[in-house]
Amino acid sequence: MVGLGIVQVFEGRRVFENLTADENLSGGEQQMLVIGRALMSDPRVVLLEEPSLGLGPMIIEEIFLIIKQLRQEAGVTIFLVEQNAKLALDIADHCYVMENGPIVLDGSAKELANNVDIKEFYLGIGETGGRRSYREVKHYRRRKRWLS
Repeated sequence: MVGLGIVQVFEGRRVFENLTADENLSGGEQQMLVIGRALMSDPRVVLLEEPSLGLGPMIIEEIFLIIKQLRQEAGVTIFLVEQNAKLALDIADHCYVMENGPIVLDGSAKELANNVDIKEFYLGIGETGGRRSYREVKHYRRRKRWLS
């Protein structure tokens, strides 16, 4: 796959597994390392799986800035799998929403960022624009609307 210009940055980073916690790098440093390792082959496509996993907000911001620069400056296509919907929508051109495997919704990032269901169930914003807690959101309503 690398010869075709495609690389994957796995969830969990998979670096220095035999080192102790004291000997290992921080999560942010590990994430930058695996992204750097993927870029060594000068790929055309990078598959990124949960790049924000287990990282603090400032490191996440830095990682996503790097991802954005790769897209804009190096022309690298990024296929991003990310549970943080806000981060994904802010960086993506096109998005797919998967629920338990199947794709239940897709569209441009701008369309999905304005979608009532996405706002309510993934961004915590109610129909009137106020904040919604996870407990207020009815799981069955989302499934019912998406399946109809």
